[in-house]
Amino acid sequence: MAFDPRKLIDLPAIESRQSINPFKVMLYAMGVGATELPFVYEDGLKVLPTMAVVMAYPGFVWRDPALGVTWEKMLHVETSLILHAPLPLTGELIGRTKFGPIFDKGADKGAMVIQTREISHEDGTHIATVRNTNYLRGDGGHGGSEGQQPAPYPVPDRAPDAVLAIPTRDDQALLYRLASGDMNPLHADPAVATGAGFERPILHGLATYGVAGRALLALLTGNDPARIRRIDARFSAPVYPGETIETALWREGPGKAAFRCRVVERDKVVLNNGYVEYL
Repeated sequence: MAFDPRKLIDLPAIESRQSINPFKVMLYAMGVGATELPFVYEDGLKVLPTMAVVMAYPGFVWRDPALGVTWEKMLHVETSLILHAPLPLTGELIGRTKFGPIFDKGADKGAMVIQTREISHEDGTHIATVRNTNYLRGDGGHGGSEGQQPAPYPVPDRAPDAVLAIPTRDDQALLYRLASGDMNPLHADPAVATGAGFERPILHGLATYGVAGRALLALLTGNDPARIRRIDARFSAPVYPGETIETALWREGPGKAAFRCRVVERDKVVLNNGYVEYL
């Protein structure tokens, strides 16, 4: 089935549900390498803000033939998280996912699709908005939405105001796949990873995002998750489990900052054009 941008945009919202509990909260924290007691111990437990990106996740919907997407050529390139209320420790969460806008780059260049998930608690509280940008490399030339794709947030051309390096574990990807529900074998099976062009299994992009979120919490809020309001980032390169992720931060005025992450061992930028809002 050929890709039809209008059909994708007009689809009804995909509803997904997830029960949340302290065990899952602690498992997610360990999946992104947290060892601070408030995030991994049930007495006084707090939820890491970046856990919202895996809450009420609808799964890898792109394999549905009804969408008409060449899913094998799809890349997840950006994530934006906006928090509207504190993340809960218990209860049922409801996610509603919609597609669009879609920005056509041309038949030989593909298309960018925005996928937005609104997450609410069963009590009606609107908790978070998760917006993912996906690059459909095999589905350009079919038209799209009016307007221009938003430009990435610029990182200042000066020395950072703060830097924090956080190591990852050799088994980080194996733990994160259990914590997130993303069971893509690319992150576990060496044969799959080498077949995709990597020297070994890579860390999930959203695990790298979670490590960056921990660094932002420490640098900006004294590890108080209630003070984080937004985290945006662009994925620019993969991380191998066991590598060190260094987050560089530029303060941009009251309650705003830019950030970038690199792997120390290879001096490779892995998250770029980062933007964070906080109290």
